[in-house]
Amino acid sequence: MAKKKKTRYVCQQCGYDTVQWLGKCPGCGAWNTMVEEIIPEEPKGLGGVRLGLSDAEQPKPIGEVVTEDLPRFSTGSPELDRVLGGGVIPGSMVLIVGDPGVGKSSLTLAACANVARAGRRVLYVTGEESTRQIRMRADRLNAIAEKLFVVSETNLDTIKTHIENTKPELVVIDSIQTMLRPEVASAPGSVSQVRECAAEILRVAKTEGIAAFVIGHVTKEGNLAGPRVLEHIVDTVLYFEGERNAEYRVLRAVKNRFGSTNELGLFEMRDCGLVDVPDASKLFLSDREADSGTVIVPTVEGTRPLLVEVQALVAPTPFVPPRRTSDAVDIKRIQLLLAVLEKRVHLQIGACDVYVKVAGGIHIDEPAADLALCVAMASSFANRRLLPKTIVFGEVGLSGEVRAVSQAELRVHEAARLGFEHVVLPRKNYEQMKNDTHGIELLPAATLGEALKCAMPRG
Repeated sequence: MAKKKKTRYVCQQCGYDTVQWLGKCPGCGAWNTMVEEIIPEEPKGLGGVRLGLSDAEQPKPIGEVVTEDLPRFSTGSPELDRVLGGGVIPGSMVLIVGDPGVGKSSLTLAACANVARAGRRVLYVTGEESTRQIRMRADRLNAIAEKLFVVSETNLDTIKTHIENTKPELVVIDSIQTMLRPEVASAPGSVSQVRECAAEILRVAKTEGIAAFVIGHVTKEGNLAGPRVLEHIVDTVLYFEGERNAEYRVLRAVKNRFGSTNELGLFEMRDCGLVDVPDASKLFLSDREADSGTVIVPTVEGTRPLLVEVQALVAPTPFVPPRRTSDAVDIKRIQLLLAVLEKRVHLQIGACDVYVKVAGGIHIDEPAADLALCVAMASSFANRRLLPKTIVFGEVGLSGEVRAVSQAELRVHEAARLGFEHVVLPRKNYEQMKNDTHGIELLPAATLGEALKCAMPRG
């Protein structure tokens, strides 16, 4: 009599499992995501066996651990290297996530060609396209290299054989949702398959010292498809953002064991593929004269100063409650700043619809943009323009005070480089750098009211 296989119901969003089917996942709250999967049998004969440990695996005092600089090699793209923390580390595993058509495959294929031209062997594994399709894309991207090998395969055991025979220094898996491990009795893309395939790829990468790039899909909400545990398995998680029909793409790290998660990479989509954008500040600034409600704010992403244009539209409305809309700034933050404007500066702005937009699709989340957001909303409400060629930055407190922010000198230097003439900044930052103005006029403000007077002088 055949032995009945054990099964469990696993959520395809978060990986929560239970012995019975549920309409709503208790883990993430998603509906109709529980799928029945067969539990693989544990290998017998290992119970109670004590495995011997070598001297290298024995615990040791942390002071005796030998440290050394991690070797890195370049991808040939300065923007990608910046987000990775300086380059690719052998033995690391990088997960690249993004919407369909945003450019994940184009970015990785161009990086593979650059690495191959530098003399390193690269293996590109595709589970979604044929090798002919990859060759057609490579011709368009000028990504032909002698040491770049391509194979169309989904069976992970066969892929491991290709890795053993090719001996690459970089492996790309496109995509993890198409990979299949034969001993796991579930369909490709399921929680079990994604988790087991990712764990096996990581084991091969760590054991052989091979860098691995893994491409992942996203859900319609923009989150990583499959189990969240996938983000915990890999060393680095990169999110590729941008509309399919938009000209520019943003690459940001949300996890990086070997570098900062504050860095930002910018790319421009052209006929020949993705091109690095080294001078990002010029990209997000408008050439026309600024109208009311438009403010330039110098943000800092990691080590890079970035000048972006913030636009606010404030209009009276008969509807209650009024609308607050923004795709680049947290709505709760806008509501807080509106309350400060109404309470501390006495602007009757609470009964107005407020729309906030940041040019280029950049998301702003640092406190240094508080003052610029307040000035933009006040400017639109009063229908008054700012001083020409002026930037604004500073953190705003609930009592209306303007607080100092970090890296003020870097922000001012970038503004001076691009030809700006005035800076509205916190008074404390002004005291720290008043002797080194970079040839730009500093307008200090201790309160929100003072900042508005400096940015929008009468007469």
